[in-house]
Amino acid sequence: MAEDPTLAPKPATSHTARANAAAAAGLPLSDRRDYDDGARGFIATIDDPVIRRADGIPVIDVSGHDFVLDSEAPDTVHPSLWRHAQVNHPHGLFEVTAGIYQVRGLDLSNVTFVEGDEGVIVIDPLVYFETAQAALALYRAHRGDRPVTALIYTHSHADHYGGSRAIVSQEDVDGGRVPVIAPEGFLYEAVAENVYAGNAMTRRATYMYGPMIPPGPRGHVNAGLANALSNLGASTLVAPTDLVKDTGETRTVDGVEMVFQMAPGTEAPSEFLIHFPRHRALCAAEDATHTLHNLYTLRGAQVRDAATWWKTLNETIRLFGENTDVVFAQHHWPRWGTDDIVAYLENQRDLYKFLHDRVLHLANKGETMLEIAEQLELPPALSAQWYNRDYYGSVSHNAKAVYQRYLGWYDSNPAHLHGLPPAEVGARYVALAGGADALLDAGRAAFEAGDYRWAAELLSHLVFADPGNREAALLQADTLEQLGYQCENPTWRNEYLMGAQELRGGVKDLGTIQLATLDVLGAMPPEMIFDFMGIKLDARRAEAAASRIQWSLTDAADGDPSTYALELRNGCLIYTPGKELEAADARVTSTRGDLAKAVFGAAGAQGSPVDAMAVDGDRDAVARLFSLLEDFPFWFPIAGP
Repeated sequence: MAEDPTLAPKPATSHTARANAAAAAGLPLSDRRDYDDGARGFIATIDDPVIRRADGIPVIDVSGHDFVLDSEAPDTVHPSLWRHAQVNHPHGLFEVTAGIYQVRGLDLSNVTFVEGDEGVIVIDPLVYFETAQAALALYRAHRGDRPVTALIYTHSHADHYGGSRAIVSQEDVDGGRVPVIAPEGFLYEAVAENVYAGNAMTRRATYMYGPMIPPGPRGHVNAGLANALSNLGASTLVAPTDLVKDTGETRTVDGVEMVFQMAPGTEAPSEFLIHFPRHRALCAAEDATHTLHNLYTLRGAQVRDAATWWKTLNETIRLFGENTDVVFAQHHWPRWGTDDIVAYLENQRDLYKFLHDRVLHLANKGETMLEIAEQLELPPALSAQWYNRDYYGSVSHNAKAVYQRYLGWYDSNPAHLHGLPPAEVGARYVALAGGADALLDAGRAAFEAGDYRWAAELLSHLVFADPGNREAALLQADTLEQLGYQCENPTWRNEYLMGAQELRGGVKDLGTIQLATLDVLGAMPPEMIFDFMGIKLDARRAEAAASRIQWSLTDAADGDPSTYALELRNGCLIYTPGKELEAADARVTSTRGDLAKAVFGAAGAQGSPVDAMAVDGDRDAVARLFSLLEDFPFWFPIAGP
């Protein structure tokens, strides 16, 4: 059966080809420093480029981006992005310095191996069990079957802990043989990010990282932090046993001394950097990488603090700068040489300081978020550094992030205070234009003129006003595609190309993505579970409902309440730790795990979630509460209604 030509990616238009050629003329593409650093210390890579689950399903194919090795950037890819993808391409085991190794390119993140007297310390075990398992096997194949003597998480994002059970066993951790070291607040932040807005955030991440976009010059080129994000593996979480709380704390494990610098509120809510004095090496976690990082991430998250970030890097220079010969992060490739490292850290520090101060300078002059983002440019001395360019964050959306952090979404123009939703405003624009055909003609004229941002604006109104208008959807897809081809930022490119793909082919239901794994469920405090019950509650159906339930947990952690008063009223669920209800409709006793499985739909058994719980009183009242909880659809539409 012939493939539908309307679904296929299109070539670059003459406007896009000219834009990318002009961009190339302004770039120092003869600078090969990063190519050399990215390949330095290479030892070997995996024999089979495809890492698979136990059932044979691929998790990642590290050869999938070999096409970027062609020397010339095609006209469908911004030349700076093409260069970044080439530098990012090497994958395998690398020596960072004597006794420190990294496996890079098997996942979105790096895993670092620091050799001790008897074994090896592992830092940040990638996204999934399968990729971490492959990385550890690759390391051991070339460095010997050293036992793991410690596991370290530098911060609370899932690409830095998800493969933990491939590295250590729970038995060794519980027996005290392998410490799991993490920054204070790690467990709460790691779990919370996957819970409250986890469904929306993960769906949006399919746009940001583009794992469903086929690799190629007209498709997926890079993920910014690495070639690509792995997909559909098993995410695990071994809870920390040793929390670092203060800058200057040290740990010595297997003869290796480590000095920690706390960095909460920078790239993650819970984060630290690690200095290795004997190696004169600095692990920068994710606070200094070969990109302008995100102050706001397109998948959605709380805005990060640029002021805290620059101050942290300033402290890093003071604490470790003159005692460091190599700096490596948990993404990208290292840098070597004390003077170069200090200059690198200074320029990254200045990058976040400039963005913070300049945005607020312009805001205090009355400029709005959009106006600031449109005009803001880095000073030439900063933008000239490849590691300060828009390969993950961008000057544009980071400027909006700084504005949002201090002033919020509203620009104080009353016309923007109570705007219409997309479908309604779209219908008004269609009427104003003189009908759908007239608005489509205007969008097509803008497209033909190469005015793609304006074309996208016009066509978005038509797509939302008239979801069945196939011609409008296809033209909008073509428009988003050309915008993507012109992007230096790979996450912007992925956003545009994923939107184009779904406008052409529709939103495909590829099955449920499990956010609350058993490890995540086991790490949740009861308050977080009850919070998520309230989030899942269908308030409209619950408006007329009222109930009072006393919930007791048989396995409450030491110091935590063992009983909670739940009150369903006014369409919301109120819970109070330690409160005893005088006249409860029902009293429920369960483990924390059974409660979490019932709330998250992970029990795996047929029947009511109440079946596994001991209920004294009105069992129907408990069943009614759970019947009011909604499961969220994952594959909701984004680029169109």
